[in-house]
Amino acid sequence: MKILVTGFDPFGGENINPSIEAVKKLPENIAGAEIIKLEVPTVIGKSIEKIKEKLEEVHPDVVLSIGQAGGRTDIGVERIGINCDDCKIKDNEGNQPIDEKIITDGPAAYFSTLPIKAIVKNIKAGGVPASVSNTAGTFICNHVLYGVLHLQASKYKEMRAGFIHIPFLPEQVVEKKNMPSMTIETIVKGLTLAIEAIVNNDTDIKITGGTTH
Repeated sequence: MKILVTGFDPFGGENINPSIEAVKKLPENIAGAEIIKLEVPTVIGKSIEKIKEKLEEVHPDVVLSIGQAGGRTDIGVERIGINCDDCKIKDNEGNQPIDEKIITDGPAAYFSTLPIKAIVKNIKAGGVPASVSNTAGTFICNHVLYGVLHLQASKYKEMRAGFIHIPFLPEQVVEKKNMPSMTIETIVKGLTLAIEAIVNNDTDIKITGGTTH
């Protein structure tokens, strides 16, 4: 099995992005799966194109994209990507689409095709905080989640894909009062556990992961 794991470059005034830093530190092989790593630009359109180029090169069985979610307290395994770019801030090339479709003729949303609840269960069993997330936002993370799932649905039908959000690193919150963070070692452990669950679960398990609001 080949798993393409992507992370973003820094954005929003940060000089580091924990997503790509964690991806770089992942083992080359996890649970028998070959791990292929890719840095993606935090840019509308170009982010998806970079992943598309890699798909055509390596033909992975799974694409797992990782993104920074400052303010979150745990590792969030995303359930759904929506067909909407509504960027609160500019991307790294100054683009700021508002209420625009990612794919003009695409459906309103795609669900992750990864075993999200099995992933959460395995991460938590390893002593790392995790939960199912029901929104990936409307910035580049959601853009990539939806875009890759659209590529899967339209061209790479045997592939599975999904997205995980991770908190800030401790060094990012030194001047951010009351902002949660997670060490790079804990993030890497959590992502490794997530990938183990992906390898070991062709379908998801049926346990609660919902919220009341």
